[in-house]
Amino acid sequence: MKVVLSGGGTGGHIYPALALAKIIEEKEPEAEFLYIGSFRGVEKQIVPKTNLPFMQLDVQGFSRSLSLTNFKTVYLFLKATAAAKKILKNFQPDVVVGTGGYVSGAVLYAAQQMGIPTVIHEQNSVAGVTNKFLAKKATKIGLGFEAAKDQFPADKTELIGNPRAQEVANLHSDFSWTSYGLEDDKKTLLIFGGSQGAPAINLATLDAISTFTDRLYQVVLVAGPKRIDNFNRLLQERGLTLGDHIKVLPYIDNMPAVMKKADVLVSRAGATSIAELTALGLPAILVPSPFVTGDHQTKNASALVDAGAALSIKEPDFNGESLVKAADALLLDDQQAEAMKAQSAAVGITDAGDRFYRLIKSVTKD
Repeated sequence: MKVVLSGGGTGGHIYPALALAKIIEEKEPEAEFLYIGSFRGVEKQIVPKTNLPFMQLDVQGFSRSLSLTNFKTVYLFLKATAAAKKILKNFQPDVVVGTGGYVSGAVLYAAQQMGIPTVIHEQNSVAGVTNKFLAKKATKIGLGFEAAKDQFPADKTELIGNPRAQEVANLHSDFSWTSYGLEDDKKTLLIFGGSQGAPAINLATLDAISTFTDRLYQVVLVAGPKRIDNFNRLLQERGLTLGDHIKVLPYIDNMPAVMKKADVLVSRAGATSIAELTALGLPAILVPSPFVTGDHQTKNASALVDAGAALSIKEPDFNGESLVKAADALLLDDQQAEAMKAQSAAVGITDAGDRFYRLIKSVTKD
């Protein structure tokens, strides 16, 4: 089987595609892949580190306000579509899979015009602009959340989850908290605002430092490589010191392995984060980002809250006091933590990669 993968802009669009590629490769070692990304997105840093052949197109997103740049956006889209057709004609894929981002719009639109089967994956509760555009002519649509079902043609959709969940669920972790000077036999609160950190989450943690100092559980904040200096400056200005059981780090490169050893996670409510934490059955305190299209993180979080799998705090209400209150509720109350852990695991779709693979096989010729 020959597969073209396309997704870009953010890790949330890229990691599901890479996880899918691993699943397909396990089932069909002779499968051939081509990943098509953009020149602007983070895929240009991520994909080349894998063994997947990688090509790039020049695309950009639409401005939400009336702007002359949108004329350039349309021009680049048409140009990218033409370039994608040449790439697809040369590669001759059996299926083209899109996981979101503007670049996948051009690639899958070209494939649809050429009569090549296309499968799109919507990771969030609210459908992205690109996937809505592609849905009408898509062959199949895989969903990460049941809540997105009514946003697509019902006869094409199937709940499959996020393939990143299967990758994380099967991960063996030999990580030890001792590598950060902590203890493995203490409960640990892991606070993670994304690979670059989140200012609101960092500031709430800063406000909670004094209270966390008196707690028996450990606290680990991943502040972000570009934000840790500011955190440490504010810490010093306020005359605060970190207890031995509190650590502030710039970045963690093996996050799923570390998450597997945490007791409670504080994070944004992106689709990938939710897929990972539910795959691990990890209780979570979610702080949805208010700066995303369609406020989809709030809706992602609501799906877990409704299932009893997480707590959610809106960013304007997220501060040191609300953070400590939520952390205490899960780290000092074993009964509530165990109940939430069970519900988190129940929500997780740990065979999402297999489901995605079967969906793809259903549209390809034997």
